[in-house]
Amino acid sequence: MQKLNFPTYSFRFKNNENKVSIFDAIRKKFVVLQPEEWVRQHCLQFLIEEKKYPKSLINVEKELTVNDLRKRYDIVVYNPNGQIHLVVECKAPKININQTVFDQIARYNLELNATYLMVTNGINHYYCQMDFENERYVFLRDIPEYQK
Repeated sequence: MQKLNFPTYSFRFKNNENKVSIFDAIRKKFVVLQPEEWVRQHCLQFLIEEKKYPKSLINVEKELTVNDLRKRYDIVVYNPNGQIHLVVECKAPKININQTVFDQIARYNLELNATYLMVTNGINHYYCQMDFENERYVFLRDIPEYQK
């Protein structure tokens, strides 16, 4: 797998029937290592190690319904009160981050109402804070660290 624009983290791998899997510390299981999964696992470690979000507040790959369509988000981080703090959309490194990707996470957020959004392909990371009053997002240099 290619080097990503995240700090270096150590991961657990296993090889089964010529498929490499990586251990997901949130889902507590090995998942097949695909390019998007490589990005997702780095992003999870970034949120846990660098941004200090507790594992107990992080959810990975859960289903949601958007306009009667069943979709799956990549990562959601909750506030201790149960409200959604952050939604993360991960793409494979070869996927360009464009308006279509932002439209996707914006549609998800119509249901989730997160304060912050993050979009990453492992190379480029974009962070936004929602301005619900003016129905827009404000781009940020970074997302805030976890506040107890």
